[in-house]
Amino acid sequence: MYKHVSVLNEEAVDLLDIKPNGIYVDATLGGCGHTKRILSKLTTGKLICFDQDITAINNAKIELSNFDNVVLIHDNFKNVGMHLDMMEIPKIDGILFDLGVSSMQIDKEERGFSYSKDGPLDMRMNQDAMLNAEIIINEYQVNQLITIFDKYGEEKFSKKIAFLLDKKRKEKRITTTKELNEIIFEAIPTKAFYQSNSHPSIRVFQALRIEVNKELEVFEDTLTSIEKYVNKGGRISVITFHSLEDRICKYHFNKLVKIDSELAKLPVVPEEFLPKWELINRKVILPSKEELEVNSRSRSAKLRVICRKEH
Repeated sequence: MYKHVSVLNEEAVDLLDIKPNGIYVDATLGGCGHTKRILSKLTTGKLICFDQDITAINNAKIELSNFDNVVLIHDNFKNVGMHLDMMEIPKIDGILFDLGVSSMQIDKEERGFSYSKDGPLDMRMNQDAMLNAEIIINEYQVNQLITIFDKYGEEKFSKKIAFLLDKKRKEKRITTTKELNEIIFEAIPTKAFYQSNSHPSIRVFQALRIEVNKELEVFEDTLTSIEKYVNKGGRISVITFHSLEDRICKYHFNKLVKIDSELAKLPVVPEEFLPKWELINRKVILPSKEELEVNSRSRSAKLRVICRKEH
């Protein structure tokens, strides 16, 4: 078992407005923090949990051994619809996404997620996956690396880092997070290094993790595909940890609650064309000061919740 503090635990779960007899999905099981809170609100209801990390699944088997209304599925949440169909569950009453990397993954140096620990260049959420960070760093073309660092990490020194990586990998294959850190430090101008408020490697490591796990594509596709499974009155609760995820969530939710611009010009909009969803919180919810003091890793978290209308 491992220690993990779930971010925005009360807010994310409570805004799902749990029905005691409802069917819910925890798309990102992790350390079971949100899971346990959902289960505490269920009586005859059921909770279906997904995680592509087998360590999280095995931990949950112990943590949740006293619950008989929870189903654990070792799979990426992109396949939630397929599993619901297989279980003959046509509708759910809510789904929670916590898109952060769990403390267990960050703190284990052998997983390669942390820029502050020396370990192999891995970063796979699913240990059975073929693609890892080492393959990307050593085998992707320079222009691909530049695109990844720029698009997913919003790293302004993407070119400098990518070209230096290319030079170094021709001399020796880059295999550890320490080696990658040293190259990033060397590539970034000294002035920028000291002016930065964050670790110089944070953006490149984020970009690699997103590319390894195809996080943004999977999240965007799943947000779209899960809509049809949500009951009237059902909710989708999403915790994001960086601007790219939040942008996708905000855009998607806003699209669901807006009327077509042409239809909006009509004196009366036909009921069938009115939005079927409504935002629960128009302003994004951030961690409280108290939570930030207890868990510094919650500082970048943002919560958005949307509900399918009852009529």
